[in-house]
Amino acid sequence: MSRLAIIGGSGFSSMPAMRVARTQVWSTPYGPTSGPLGFGRLADMDLVFLPRHGTGHSIPPHKVNYRANIWALKQAGVQRVIGLAAVGGIREDMAPGTLAIPHQIIDYTHGRAQTFFDGDPSPGHERERGGAGSPLAPVAGLDFDATAVTHIYFTDPYCEALRHALLQAAVGLDTPVVPNGTYAAMAGPRLETAMEVRRLERDGCDMVGMTGMPEAALARELNLCYACCAFVVNWAAGKGESASLVAEIQVNLQHGMEEVQRLLRRFAARV
Repeated sequence: MSRLAIIGGSGFSSMPAMRVARTQVWSTPYGPTSGPLGFGRLADMDLVFLPRHGTGHSIPPHKVNYRANIWALKQAGVQRVIGLAAVGGIREDMAPGTLAIPHQIIDYTHGRAQTFFDGDPSPGHERERGGAGSPLAPVAGLDFDATAVTHIYFTDPYCEALRHALLQAAVGLDTPVVPNGTYAAMAGPRLETAMEVRRLERDGCDMVGMTGMPEAALARELNLCYACCAFVVNWAAGKGESASLVAEIQVNLQHGMEEVQRLLRRFAARV
């Protein structure tokens, strides 16, 4: 059975349903991960948990060390990754309280390290990474050369087998589940303007979040089967107004954490 990792997003900085056996601080050639990796079991499934925003949600989306996180999971023997995300709903069926398993993504972020294939090892890490121009494989047990110009296949950004498994596990849940959608990855940390959301809608986006990229692309570069499990916590700007948006988001995050864990327990029981 392949090892699964859960990357927890906003509202998901821990996994109470997981039986944690140990935690480990993990260093990588790209710097530290967002937090310690938790190793344990969910039902009878081996699981690694990593809080994307750190313990206590202290790291904003544009400051997350996505490369370190994905690299560490690969080194830890993970083959499949589910990225949890809190999103705003754009499409009519993406109301708050909905679970969505997106099938596409559009990247609107900027200034983030987008690839492992950057052709230049990080300063200070040349020795442990094998020297400038050398493959990184001796350090990480990975068989690729990060200095080579490499174009990954990304037509379908999410792992269809993992998406299908999540959707199968969601059958019978009380929570509405949307089996597809295009995720708009924004820079954050601010929320969007109404006109920005209108642009996203014209572009074909159905939900909006801040952490979908470069996480999905980095996972593909390391040949990890990656899928996103998104929970809609609010209507995107201009799609529905609330007198107390922040309070609404917090309430929906708590509900979302419970529903996502219910889904993941069902997923683990089916594997």
